[in-house]
Amino acid sequence: MDFMKQAIGEAYDGIKNKEGGPFGSVVVKDGVVVGRGHNRVLLNKDPTCHGEMEAIRDACKNLGTHDLSGCELYTTAEPCPMCLGGILWSNINHVYYGCNQRDTDSIGFRDEKFYDFFHGKTDILKQEEYGREDCLKLFKDYSDSNAVRY
Repeated sequence: MDFMKQAIGEAYDGIKNKEGGPFGSVVVKDGVVVGRGHNRVLLNKDPTCHGEMEAIRDACKNLGTHDLSGCELYTTAEPCPMCLGGILWSNINHVYYGCNQRDTDSIGFRDEKFYDFFHGKTDILKQEEYGREDCLKLFKDYSDSNAVRY
């Protein structure tokens, strides 16, 4: 079955069950679906439960790793900035998306606001450095330890 059609099926499952918006995704490795997910923001009352993030979590669980190198993601919409971060952190190397950012905005989602923030066009979030010395000590302690690095 076509991988994008599976992602669309995931999105329809979420809509039918009133779990979230029209966003579904599958993670594929070597021609096999290893993770799937759809938007569960409403179900879980958690704004991070986007389809891409759910599929990444599922793939990591199924493969027993946090590293999805060699995987591809098929998703019904161009990933938002949060999902792009998850995609990059998981080392997925190719994304196929159906609808683009303008399409997503046209049905009432607000990705544009986040892109405006990253380009310095809006100040929807205030950020400032605080407690740096204590946090630097934490980082040094971690660096000096034998903790597994990502």
